[in-house]
Amino acid sequence: MTRDGGVFVTFEGGEGVGKSTQIRRLAEALTRRGHDVMITREPGGSPGAEAVRHVLLSGAAQAGGPRFEAILFAAARSDHVEEVIRPALDAGRVVLCDRFMDSSRVYQGVTGDLDPDFIAALERVAINGLRPDCTIIFDMPAEEGLERARARAGIPAGASGELDRFEREDIELHRKRRDGFLDIAAADPERCHVVDARPAPAAVAAMVLSIVEPRLPDPALKAGRGGA
Repeated sequence: MTRDGGVFVTFEGGEGVGKSTQIRRLAEALTRRGHDVMITREPGGSPGAEAVRHVLLSGAAQAGGPRFEAILFAAARSDHVEEVIRPALDAGRVVLCDRFMDSSRVYQGVTGDLDPDFIAALERVAINGLRPDCTIIFDMPAEEGLERARARAGIPAGASGELDRFEREDIELHRKRRDGFLDIAAADPERCHVVDARPAPAAVAAMVLSIVEPRLPDPALKAGRGGA
């Protein structure tokens, strides 16, 4: 499962499923075990991609339509891969990324109604052969995820407030996205692992660690090779 060098783990799921919390918990656990861990995110993660992130999440690019947005996501991902993720993996780090190619497959492909061949072509260019070693898909009913997202932002139920443009969308879109992520997991079970995001954060974190840790090299052995 591991490549020569680092290990690439991505985290996917709908709105409000707790990806950021779980990535932080996993990074802390792996660091305590001696792994060199880097956390990053999409859209964003590199200076060029962060500039695109603001345009995408603010809704400023929405008028251009799903095809235009998909191209922007791909451009941001390409910069992120080449400037941040690939160098970190080449340096032997464990890279934990909040969203990656599966989010584009779902958000622009499934609910953006874009042609699958178009999405696949953008993906090939953007990732340039760099696929995740392991993907954790956090799952919960869409209604619960949106309720969590609103609570996190301190927004009363039914109001939009400071939610980003994806969190403000219709509940049916969120349900379709949940199904889209589950379909990806079913089609690629070796890479993708579905984790119930509803239990307490500590219980979810234990499950994530049990999935990811066996896929990592022994840091003691790695240190020994480096000192040889």
